[in-house]
Amino acid sequence: MPTEMISFLAQLARSPRAVGAIAPSGVPLAERITATIPRTGEPLVVELGPGTGAFTRVIQRRLGGQGRHLALEINATFADRLAREHPGVDVLQADAGNLASLLTERNLPRAEAIVSGLPWAVFTAQRQREILSAVVAALADDGAFTTFAYQHARWAPPARRLHRTLRELFEEVVVGGTVWANLPPAVVYHCRRPVRQPLVEQPGTSRPARHPSPVRPLNVPQPAQS
Repeated sequence: MPTEMISFLAQLARSPRAVGAIAPSGVPLAERITATIPRTGEPLVVELGPGTGAFTRVIQRRLGGQGRHLALEINATFADRLAREHPGVDVLQADAGNLASLLTERNLPRAEAIVSGLPWAVFTAQRQREILSAVVAALADDGAFTTFAYQHARWAPPARRLHRTLRELFEEVVVGGTVWANLPPAVVYHCRRPVRQPLVEQPGTSRPARHPSPVRPLNVPQPAQS
């Protein structure tokens, strides 16, 4: 059995609700969900919940050494493994709900692409909205946010709530065709034109906050610069 699957199953047994899947995402789904990532220029790409790196590998291939790839993984085991296997990725053990604050702390611009492998079905309504609000605050006006849901659960309350919230927070939400080759089969949501919250002024200044968001400040160790 591949070491990636062994690592995945170990974390699934330890914390099934946090992992939220029965198997790592397959290559066909990875190709579909990363299709919006620019192949030219110096884009900032943010990956949420990379897990064992199914999407990470494809993102790195699309970037071809250009731009910056920031990956937020809350599971320490997965984060350590990703950092070892992908030295070109800025891997942080961090909460996706703090994305906007994290970009501000690091003086980074809004991202051209945000790709999510998060298990939305296990999140409460409040948790879903917290993370998606952070995504909206962190995404460039002309950027794209992509995420997925399992086909068999699309009409369950968590998936319907996710779709409804996406339509509230983005002007354009396109649901792609089913990726039958994935286990389980999945559909990809392509979201563009984030709906901004009104900017708020920083106390004592006339300048608006760069990434207004309801997330908490995030304190994470800074990785060594190569």
